Amino acid sequence: MSTAIRTIDATELADWILGVRTGFHVSAPATKEEVEARRDGTDLSRTQGAFDAGRCVGTFRSFAQRITLPGGTAVPVSAVTNVSVSATHRRRGLLSRMMERDLRAARERGETAATLTAAEYPIYGRFGFGPAVSVATWEVDTARTGLDRRRGTPDDGGRLDFVDGATVRELAPALHERVRATRHGVVDRDERWWRFATGDLPRADWTEPFHVLHRSPDGSVDGLLTYTVDETWAAMRPQNTASVRDLVAATPAAERALWHFLLTADWVMKVNTGPRAPDDILPLLLPDPRAARITSQADSVWLRPLDVPALLEARTYAVPGSLVVEVADPDGYAAGRWLLDAAEDGASCVPTSRAAELSLSAGDLGCLLLGDESAGRLAALGRATEDRPGAAARADALLRTSRRPWCPDVF
Repeated sequence: MSTAIRTIDATELADWILGVRTGFHVSAPATKEEVEARRDGTDLSRTQGAFDAGRCVGTFRSFAQRITLPGGTAVPVSAVTNVSVSATHRRRGLLSRMMERDLRAARERGETAATLTAAEYPIYGRFGFGPAVSVATWEVDTARTGLDRRRGTPDDGGRLDFVDGATVRELAPALHERVRATRHGVVDRDERWWRFATGDLPRADWTEPFHVLHRSPDGSVDGLLTYTVDETWAAMRPQNTASVRDLVAATPAAERALWHFLLTADWVMKVNTGPRAPDDILPLLLPDPRAARITSQADSVWLRPLDVPALLEARTYAVPGSLVVEVADPDGYAAGRWLLDAAEDGASCVPTSRAAELSLSAGDLGCLLLGDESAGRLAALGRATEDRPGAAARADALLRTSRRPWCPDVF
């Protein structure tokens, strides 16, 4: 019997959730409460299932998202998530069929790209995705930082306050939008995200965290820190580890103040930072940067261009200049030869018959769009071709950014 792929309806959601869990080697079915909570936050028109003999053996979902490009403009993208194929149905083209359906629908909706975080690296390159954002995590030995533990208040004249989840839901969304508008790679967070992050929606693995707000001297909310503490004692001495769930700040002063607060907290001997940009300020914030050691560094957000002109015209550029880029895309969405003209007052990107200067795949263009990857490195790898000498260096001068993109969220 052939496997049918279709958009699911509300009556199939429990079977679909079981399909997701089976694909990720989780055997427990969803409870009625979990199904109801998922139903409220799932756009069924963007949720696909692959069914064989009545069982859901493949899953795929997308949702509307906005991601910030260099310069602060947010563009609409299709965020892909909950992708799974049961082990019994691998290598049958189910993912390819579901991906093709979703990308075509995303382009028809006018979404400029598709995004995802990849559970496995080798899967998504063949669909035109490229890693566009990287993250790093640090473990900090607080006893070695050299920070002044006697300082009781932020040095910017602001204040720090513990708050509850309801206050976070009230005040933090506006703060996050301020951050998103200034940091490329950051994605938007809807009301459901904040309810989930503050325990207002049921979660089987929920642990109540601490929330700390930073307020500037004028009273505005400039930063949020959310963390948990794993309490451990040995020989009557605390060995506690604090793990950051979220730390966003709209000002450098607020960011420094929140880190200083957590890294000098009594009884906290180690801090796990959670996902930060690889060029985060944290290690150099410490008088002894060696107190922080990287525990992981990996790709985070992958980006698949669907509308090249819209993406390249929406972002800003480090210097003015022009570049003719030839993009190969077997699916056709990003394929073409494009003339990028970047100026201080904006950029244009149009099809051109001029000779290509730099040639690469859609996925490798995705690597470059947020400024994290180097065209010169892609050329050295044989993944980009300089049709005109010096084109890779010119691409880097145009596209790379002074700070690396960052996305604090996994989706």
